[in-house]
Amino acid sequence: QVQLVESGEGLVQAGGSLRLSCAASGLIHSGYVMAWFRQAPGKEREFVGYITWSLGRTWYANSVKGRFTISRDNAKNTVSLQMDSLKPEDTAVYYCAGDPFNRLTVAPARYTYWGQGTQVTVSS
Repeated sequence: QVQLVESGEGLVQAGGSLRLSCAASGLIHSGYVMAWFRQAPGKEREFVGYITWSLGRTWYANSVKGRFTISRDNAKNTVSLQMDSLKPEDTAVYYCAGDPFNRLTVAPARYTYWGQGTQVTVSS
């Protein structure tokens, strides 16, 4: 099975940037959708965006459009989340996730594999 390990935890000032990475121990095939979610204290887990493994097609939540970019490196079996123009409301634990069934879903329950979560804190 695919195991996901995240890196890139950090503290950032508002307006700054941070890059998170997610490395898979198992091979990710072309049918996968890889996604990022986040969860703030007292909030439900929220969809951030996803990328298809085959063509790199992306879809983002409205709250991060124009600021966040998801990319993947098929050779390295990794997916990244580049976060620019960060706002305090972006503060959350960020999770990468994988769905091997090509469902293009924004629902957390549909994702099979999950990273351990990384804390992103954006100060004012």
